[in-house]
Amino acid sequence: MDSGDFEASQDKHDAYVKKSTFNMLVMSVIAAVGIAAFFAGSYASLSSNQIDKEDLDKAIARIELKMLESQLPSKQPTAAVKISIDDDPIIGDADAPITIIEFSDFQCPFCARFHTQTLPLILEEYIQKGKVRLVFRDFPIQSIHPNALPASVAANCANEQGKFKEMHDALFENQSEWNKQDAVNALALFSQYAARIGLDQDTFDACLKSGKHIEEIRKDLDDGRDYGVSGTPGFFVGNDHIGYVELKGAQPFESFKKLIDAQLGV
Repeated sequence: MDSGDFEASQDKHDAYVKKSTFNMLVMSVIAAVGIAAFFAGSYASLSSNQIDKEDLDKAIARIELKMLESQLPSKQPTAAVKISIDDDPIIGDADAPITIIEFSDFQCPFCARFHTQTLPLILEEYIQKGKVRLVFRDFPIQSIHPNALPASVAANCANEQGKFKEMHDALFENQSEWNKQDAVNALALFSQYAARIGLDQDTFDACLKSGKHIEEIRKDLDDGRDYGVSGTPGFFVGNDHIGYVELKGAQPFESFKKLIDAQLGV
């Protein structure tokens, strides 16, 4: 994939799953925790009051345009900056010399493109050889991706059982299955993925319905904004000693390779 892909198109984000009593409870509890309040005043939020369809369409169009613009490759690399990895999930060797910090949205089509097309090459060339680790930080843009926050909660619940990557992969590989579902059906699918990857079902479901990771996800979102992240995926590559260089959008493998090799002194 080359940089022209960023300007080519923007997915419009336009399986039937039975609505069980449990999943209705999950949705009600998560809503009670405060998804709406969580995103009050957040990036690209829409009015919670009734607006007519024409106004809504215009608002969504403006948001999608801004999101598309954020995917365009910047003049890279930029100056190194200091970025925190927080205590977020790590894919790879925790002691790897170079870190890729990713701010990502599980419902974002560009994020799915990165994780299905580019990440496998990074895994093979760097992560599996202990040269690079990937730190995943949540940046769910709920205003245009309504299932993004529940997906982040599901991934964090899987991380509690040591299977973040397995859930991470299931969410991105099956994005087309759950991204158009209503929230209750999406949650039911996440529960199915948990069973499929061998999680303890009761523990996962209890975690999911508690909404316990929402504050951590909020912190990732706030940190991302502080670091200037305006769209997903957003990457910072480096380490605490040399600082981190920003890469915006679902960059091709070559962009990561050039930067990583320079930082490794290859």
